[in-house]
Amino acid sequence: MKIEVYNEWDHVNKAEASGDTQVVLAWDGEYRKGDIIEFSGLKKGGFYKVKVDSAIEESLILTEIESIVYTVPFYEKKTSYNPIAFWGNRHYLSIREARPHEVEAYKNLALNPFDQHDVDGVYPHASANVETRGEAVFAARNAIDGCIATRSHGEWPYESWGINRQDDAEFKLDFGRPVDIDRIELYTRADFPHDNWWISGVMEFSDGSRMDLSFDKHVDEPHVFENIGKKGITWLKLGKLIKADDPSPFPALTQIEVYGTEHPL
Repeated sequence: MKIEVYNEWDHVNKAEASGDTQVVLAWDGEYRKGDIIEFSGLKKGGFYKVKVDSAIEESLILTEIESIVYTVPFYEKKTSYNPIAFWGNRHYLSIREARPHEVEAYKNLALNPFDQHDVDGVYPHASANVETRGEAVFAARNAIDGCIATRSHGEWPYESWGINRQDDAEFKLDFGRPVDIDRIELYTRADFPHDNWWISGVMEFSDGSRMDLSFDKHVDEPHVFENIGKKGITWLKLGKLIKADDPSPFPALTQIEVYGTEHPL
């Protein structure tokens, strides 16, 4: 495996490191617009623990591609990240093969701060049919990055999935493999009175089943749905969202957490 840092314009390496089952790259220098972090030499269908920056939580990912290209965010694209991420002149990155107990454990199957808007083949992955004005702070990936601050909106740590006032907005979470689910927690944004909130919605699963959702006006606490009992699910979709009778047109999803285990082969 290898981690390389280079600029997409000239492909001159700024730093690199390699290893068999684990790679750690600590390097001195500054990121510039157009810089790429590439994780290569990966096994298709492999689980990895990856840390792309010291200010971003380590992720457990499944990859179906052998090389992951991570574009270092700048300017508007960076507003949904911790301001100190990718900043300064000393950086720490790592990747290693996930250990069996990490993969097999009961866990939040949705969590992936490493998720990217335009990269397929790395899971879990969030997407949506609408994101408010195409802005980074309202992208679908924000709903699986681990931040549960609900009391405001906009730049980190208040990034969320915004629906741009669209009544048919849908959010999709791909796991990339079959998983067994028993609990879902949804943190809805609560920047009142700026925000509205949803009173109901529908969760659709890859097996064709659906679950009706009912919401209250929560602030810091999640909406918890238990005893779901879904087996072998590869994706889920949140939609048919109905707003409360409130003047604000701005409901949003701060975070989705999906708890369960890998589906036995």
